[in-house]
Amino acid sequence: MESHYYTIVASNQDVASMTMANYLINNRAFSQAKNSNFLQSKHYQSIKLHISNKSLLYLEDLDENYPDSIAFIFLSQHKSQKGIPTLTCHCTGNYGGNQYGGNPRELAIAYPYLQKQYLRTIVNLRALIPGYDIVIESSHHGPTSLKKPVLFIEIGSTENQWTDRNSSSVVCESLLKVIDNGLGYCKKVAIGLGGTHYPMKFNKLLLESEYGLAAVGAKHNLESIDKDMLDQMIIKSIEKVTHIIVDWKGLGKEKNRIMELIESTGLDILRV
Repeated sequence: MESHYYTIVASNQDVASMTMANYLINNRAFSQAKNSNFLQSKHYQSIKLHISNKSLLYLEDLDENYPDSIAFIFLSQHKSQKGIPTLTCHCTGNYGGNQYGGNPRELAIAYPYLQKQYLRTIVNLRALIPGYDIVIESSHHGPTSLKKPVLFIEIGSTENQWTDRNSSSVVCESLLKVIDNGLGYCKKVAIGLGGTHYPMKFNKLLLESEYGLAAVGAKHNLESIDKDMLDQMIIKSIEKVTHIIVDWKGLGKEKNRIMELIESTGLDILRV
């Protein structure tokens, strides 16, 4: 068994999460490892599958069970009011309060290359999942205090999609492919500020440029972003952040304050 590994995290409280976990169990030979609390497959020695009976948003103690994990990748359902079939991925964190897990004003550690490669891989397979939007989200919800990077991979936005075995298979195969190929580093890493919760301009950058993204703060988060939060956005990345990308038309009434704040960092600023 390899000393370092990726931990895929599922919850039996989450329908989509279990649809994906069951795909790994039934189709990729993940089974209970001897004398352990996790599942493993002989085909994927560098992955451990952890199935919790708690909500994914509150799993702040995974470090204790998986101290040598490279990253924690959460398989989750996605909910939205519009109910549009959507496949999303994002880092976690709270710019303000902690209504949905994690600690207030705390961001998890991001893994830009992991997110970028997952997004690119699943977009290349979009012919297999017609009808689904594939987008990133801005950073939100818990867990926020894990010592290793966090990526949420989600299927939504209603029970029809949560139980969709086809989309679950494509999501899982995309993730397995990324891990199998080995992870590297993005040529440029940025944080993103502005735009909607589904930041399409940043999405386009991940797909079409050499940029990877650490934390992303949407327009509705900006009033909570002061120097301390900005410093966290820059520091909480496994890859060094060198740029700040702003959605110039998506900064709203906070534009002047945010621009002044980011100009004081000395990082390169890109407007999109």
